[in-house]
This record gives sequence, structure tokens and C-alpha cells, in this order.
Amino acid sequence: MSLRYDWTIEELEKLYHLPFFELLSHAHLIHVQHHQVGEIQVCNLISIKTGGCPEDCKYCAQSSRYQTSVSAQPMMQYDEVLNEAKKAIARGATRICLGAAWREVRDSKQFDDVLYMVKGITALGAEVCCTLGMLKDHQAKRLKDAGLYAYNHNLDSSEKFYKTIITTRTYQDRLNTLDIVEKTGISVCCGGILGMGEDTLDRLELLLTLSQRNPHPESVPINRLTQVPGTPLENQPHISPWEMIRIIAVARIVLPKVMLRLSCGRIEMSYEEQALCFFAGANSIFMGEKLLTVANTSLDKDEKMFQLFGLKKRPAFLREREE
Repeated sequence: MSLRYDWTIEELEKLYHLPFFELLSHAHLIHVQHHQVGEIQVCNLISIKTGGCPEDCKYCAQSSRYQTSVSAQPMMQYDEVLNEAKKAIARGATRICLGAAWREVRDSKQFDDVLYMVKGITALGAEVCCTLGMLKDHQAKRLKDAGLYAYNHNLDSSEKFYKTIITTRTYQDRLNTLDIVEKTGISVCCGGILGMGEDTLDRLELLLTLSQRNPHPESVPINRLTQVPGTPLENQPHISPWEMIRIIAVARIVLPKVMLRLSCGRIEMSYEEQALCFFAGANSIFMGEKLLTVANTSLDKDEKMFQLFGLKKRPAFLREREE
């Protein structure tokens, strides 16, 4: 199946509403064509600057506008970050993601420190991804020159629904950042969050936006909302795992080559539910006790799952060797 950039919302709706096993079978066949079955990339996310963010994302514990258990912390030191990365790599992680609770990158000593961290972790043989907010062309170039492999900047949801969740940054702002990253030659990581109160059409419109980008993002994280006390979404009901599995299956069909990352919210999913996500096309997880500020599945549970399913850990920089 060749890559398409002209999917329509009607086609995505038709796929989504297929009988469950028919949809999964379709997605799995496409997954088999483009990926090694049972090969999962393990990622590790390090929050290098936690809390105190000026934005008003309604789901986020790090927004300074909400009273949550997360308080603003100073930026982590280089040695501390490198030690965390080394521990994660020793446990099988091949992508290290550095997150800072910033609205945008500023030319500062802190940004210089991030560049130094990127260089240090890249030298360990891992892919490095950063999520630092909006950035300008010259900042993207500096990250690329430091060895940055990927940049994460999620669209979160459809453009229509996005306006109800975030008012301090527009959807177009996010798209502009993706364009800058792509133009610089850094791999694009962009996904969304399910369960914020959006409807199925919003979820499919997010996938449509990603599928119409040429090239497609290299990496698409699918997050399930974690309800954080103190945020406006603290009482939002959980979405069904079956909804998540269907979205992953549609994502695999319309984005055949991307790394589909089963991200936040995995802690609430059973082994059986995760198995169906992997069958439908998910081929990456985040390991570690926390994802930024929310709890994540324990390491021993993940190791048990890998053994139970016979999963293999994907090496770093595999895409370059395949192309």
C-alpha cells in the first residue's frame, strides 16, 4: 500500500465504524507490511524543567494557572539528566525525550544547557527528542546541529475542539512549529490526547490533519487523558480502551509508516487491552515510573508484559538503516 496524503474525513469515519475485528485485521495487515511485528521501541521521558508554565492547557498539571500538586522546579543539571538517560538506556530505552514546561524556547543559558544535554545523550547512542514549546528557525537549527533526532509538538485534538482546551496558543501556532521542525530536517513527533471531552469526529479530524501532512510525522504519540486534580479536566470521565484501540487502528491505516506510540494513560490499561493496541499497530511505549508529572506503568510490569507477549525492543536509529 502506497502512502496517501489525500484521505478524507468520510473515509476515516468509514474505517472507524467497521466491525471491530475487521478494522483490527485491516490495520494489522498494514502494520505487518511496514514494521517488524512484536518489535516495540522503548522511550523514556525526562522532565528537565517541571511546572510554572504560563499556558492554560486544561489537562496539564504544570500550568501555573491551576492549583495542582506540581510546583515550579529549577531546571535539572546536566549530570543529573545524563545519569537518568544512562539508567533508561541500560533498561532498554533507545529514545530519550527531554521535556521542559516552557511556552516557547528562549535564547538563554537554559537553552544552551539543553543543547549540551542533547549532545551528551546522543553520544550515548540514543535517539534524542525534545518537547520545549514553540521555537524559531535559528533555534531549530541549533538543536539539529547539537544532534537532536526528533522534536515533539502535539496538536492535541482537532482544530475545532482545541479552542475549548487551550486559549494561550493557537492551532496555527502549533502547525507553524511543526513546519519549522520539518524544514530544519528534524524528525517530527506529533500526536494527541484522547478523552478530554472531544467526540469521535474530533479524534478523526486530528488523524486527518496528520495524514494530510507531506511527509507524515515520523512519530505519533496517542495519549489517554490522565485526570489531574486541580485542573479543569479533573472530573472528565475515562474513555473506553476500545475507543483508543479503534483510533490506533485507524491511525495505522492512514499513517502506515509512523511509529505509533502508546503514551500517557497506559497505566490504566490491562495487558489484554495493550495487546490489542499492539496488534492494531502501536509499536512504542514510554517506560519509567512517571511521564512528566503523571504516574506510568512500573518497570517490572512492563518487563513481564514483554516476556508474556514475546516482544523485542527496537534499536535506535533503525529507520536510517532501513531507508
